[in-house]
Amino acid sequence: MTTSPARGRRFVSAIAALFPSRADYAHAGRTWRGDLIAGITVGIVALPLALGFGVSSGLSAEAGLITAVVAGFIAAVFGGSHVQVSGPTGAMVVVLVPIVAIHGPGAVVTVALMAGVIVIAAGVLRLGRAVSFIPWPVIEGFTLGIAVIIFAQQIPLLTSAHTARADEHSSNALVAAVQALAGADLGYLLWALGAAAIVVACMLLLPRLHPAIPGSLIGIAVVAVLALVLPTPLATIGTLPSSLPAPALPNLDPALLSHLLLPAVTVAALAAIESLLSARVAASMADTGPYDPDRELFGQGLASVGASLFGGMPATGAIARTAVNIRSGGRSRIASAFHAVVLLLVVLVASGPVGSIPLAALAGVLMLTAVRMVHRDTVRAILRSTRADAVAFVLTAVITVSFDLIVAVIIGVVFAGVLALRSLSRASGVHREEIAGERHAGDERIAIIRFDGPLFFAGADRIFAQVQSLKGVSVVILRMSQLELLDATGARILGDIVQSLERRGVTVLIKGVQARHEDLMRTVGVLRSLRHANHLFAELPPAIEHARSHIRREPEGRTA
Repeated sequence: MTTSPARGRRFVSAIAALFPSRADYAHAGRTWRGDLIAGITVGIVALPLALGFGVSSGLSAEAGLITAVVAGFIAAVFGGSHVQVSGPTGAMVVVLVPIVAIHGPGAVVTVALMAGVIVIAAGVLRLGRAVSFIPWPVIEGFTLGIAVIIFAQQIPLLTSAHTARADEHSSNALVAAVQALAGADLGYLLWALGAAAIVVACMLLLPRLHPAIPGSLIGIAVVAVLALVLPTPLATIGTLPSSLPAPALPNLDPALLSHLLLPAVTVAALAAIESLLSARVAASMADTGPYDPDRELFGQGLASVGASLFGGMPATGAIARTAVNIRSGGRSRIASAFHAVVLLLVVLVASGPVGSIPLAALAGVLMLTAVRMVHRDTVRAILRSTRADAVAFVLTAVITVSFDLIVAVIIGVVFAGVLALRSLSRASGVHREEIAGERHAGDERIAIIRFDGPLFFAGADRIFAQVQSLKGVSVVILRMSQLELLDATGARILGDIVQSLERRGVTVLIKGVQARHEDLMRTVGVLRSLRHANHLFAELPPAIEHARSHIRREPEGRTA
């Protein structure tokens, strides 16, 4: 029988695991140079996004910049991923706009505090894995709807110098865009479209000269200079502070808190979902170690609480900025923490020039960002996968665009929960098998992984983690002959497994793909992820012999 002191020790150990440790920086001694370069690069990319998302939320560019600095640093230190970059995001802006319209800009700071506390509690209660039950098509449906809304939110910034306030138009972004166009100042619209076009052209063309060129920042600089030398009517960001404000508690009036509870729960759910999704994607992009989902929630919650104390907005992990961090060489928390320092330096030494940036330039950045959020291959793969997944994707996207955003997020999460409960009624698993028959030298470096039962979103993350935990192997054979059911999320995870193992130098062979699963696996790209077309087998003995041939060709003692 477990004693109370033993339970207490386990609880203390679980809480301690949520805090930073020396192990977080175990490899920083050899990666810090690349981390600093990555931090500068991400800081440059994050600056226009932080300013733009602050304006689009109905708050201010200052709020977006404060959030990127404060929340970005706290999440880097306390979060569950070594390479996650956090700050204001487009998905969060979509939820904040109706809150600003109904309760005013000041309510967002209180919502950030409340949502942060909720996310911290979710981390302490070890709910990180539960949030990952939301299936891939639902997440992509939200992404599509959010992209449409972000694009529509920029239209008022292009139509008039006096339409940037959140309370002048409908809380629905599409309706507000139509209202803004109906009352557009044609002269102003032409100037604004020209400014946005310059930024978009720089973002599209300059990286083709060299990937490291920050097209968005250069485009914004060009527009800002033109606005200074030409008599344009373009509205600008305005005065920015030259330092961070002093920390202070937001309004905690009980009557206000009761009205903001539902929005805070919605913001917390979205922050958790987006942060965990970004951390999981980051873990599959580079070999920077696994992420801790519970600690990720804890760190992101602290980040939102910290941002609220300085007048900022709720923060989440940012997939695009995290990807830039990894591709720029970021391999430890130093990179994401330094990106926040870079943005702080902007506040301290360049607030004047930044304040002269035209809002239309930021609109151009966010419009192209919204377009890039939607990947045609992803949409096509989901629509061609299964009927249930296609319906989930379309329904989520339509609800996100058509309804009040707070209600849309709740409906999406409830819908995903119903699907998860249905899926959890079945079991799925993976098992490592021994090679039958006579043993050969090097057989210990071959792993045969058998998939049993169904494979779809409810157990996808768990199976991904199990396969990723393999050590000391050079070849992995994935046996699919006993796989009963496969959906788009399960197929996506299979593709992630293949790509992640191959990235580690492990050769992946697939055996026994059933005819009923083959079309889906081809559509989602699982089979295309294999290193060679001859790594697909109908029977196990030829797969084992092929694996042994790989072992014989490898240098002695090589394992991954």
